[in-house]
Amino acid sequence: MSFIIWILIAIVLLFVIEYYFIRKIKSSIKILFPNFPLSNYRKLIIGLIVYTNLYMIIVSIAYLYTFITSGDRPVPPESYLFDYLILFPFWISMLIFVQCGLLYLLLDLLKLVLFPLYKKYKAKLLSVHAKLVLVLALVFIIYIPIRVIYDFNTVSLRIVEFKKKNLPDDLNGFKIAFISDIQADRYTNETRLERFISKVNSTSPDLVLIAGDLITSTPNYINTSAKYIGILKSNYGIYSCVGDHDNWAYWRDSDRSLREVKAALQKNNVQMIDNGRKVINVNNSEVNITFVTNTYVEIISKGTLDSLASLDKDYGLKIFLTHQPRNNFIESAVKKNYDLLLAGHTHGGQVTFLFPFYNLSATLIETKYVRGDFWFGDMLMIVTRGLGMSLLPLRYNSTPEVTLIVLNKE
Repeated sequence: MSFIIWILIAIVLLFVIEYYFIRKIKSSIKILFPNFPLSNYRKLIIGLIVYTNLYMIIVSIAYLYTFITSGDRPVPPESYLFDYLILFPFWISMLIFVQCGLLYLLLDLLKLVLFPLYKKYKAKLLSVHAKLVLVLALVFIIYIPIRVIYDFNTVSLRIVEFKKKNLPDDLNGFKIAFISDIQADRYTNETRLERFISKVNSTSPDLVLIAGDLITSTPNYINTSAKYIGILKSNYGIYSCVGDHDNWAYWRDSDRSLREVKAALQKNNVQMIDNGRKVINVNNSEVNITFVTNTYVEIISKGTLDSLASLDKDYGLKIFLTHQPRNNFIESAVKKNYDLLLAGHTHGGQVTFLFPFYNLSATLIETKYVRGDFWFGDMLMIVTRGLGMSLLPLRYNSTPEVTLIVLNKE
């Protein structure tokens, strides 16, 4: 039943968003160009709407068929023709509709709030409103594809300095490369992986930590992901916690998925630790890393979390590494006096819409910790933007990121 519900919700939202966008454009054209024969282009407009929604139509039919036949989940064909003629036009159009729709809604709300003033100067403001609608549409029709291409081909390096009063001398200047959500698939291909791994290696890290999600789905890219992660260079090793997608290589067999991901990493000298701890010796100092597994497949119990987070002594540096940034993890890490809490999962708000004062992302529904640095007393939580993509095969206003944490004595 969940398939049908999600399909129906998607179709309704799609209809509402498109209808609102098209209505605003049409009304603005009528106001500014009253003699323009819009009715003459009716068939062309309908054809464009159908073409734009072709991907959604195909997906809806595929998932309905899957639900009825209880078959395997549908997978889009691995074809560049399909991508560039059907899939990408759909998602780019959706971004344009939603981005413009949010700003159009803001204009309509302002019009409602300032209705007495608007009513008084309606003749002038009607024209101004129509011009704004068309200008915004033109701006984002140009900006969105350019931004999507930029975010697809760029990897940024963000350097975070973490200062600690009693940091041991052995750890002064110690560098931790923190990455997440590599999610190797047909879109995060070898070109993107190589660019990302090269960016990490360019920082000459002492330690590399990964917050999980090494693949997106299907087992086809497990070895590819592991191979490129194995190219990472670090003085004190490369370690990862478990992410959501690491369980999803095989539909309905998460144990096999995780087992094969771990094995592929192990062959490339990378450890994926599932609810455990690792102590790294740096000369005469020790770095404790606590790996906490909490995914959509496996939710950690309070007892297990308390046991894992408890430390037997005061280490030179205490790191709490997990995939999802959760409030109970923050509370536990603060209570146990951790120095760093590292998480990914959010993709930095993979699709983030521009909006006055507060940019909007669907990720905010799940957590307010979308990207960046968050202080809780003396503990710093870092949520990195990662590399890969899920649900949508693109990013918008969320450039992939390598986070380099540099330790210094305060």
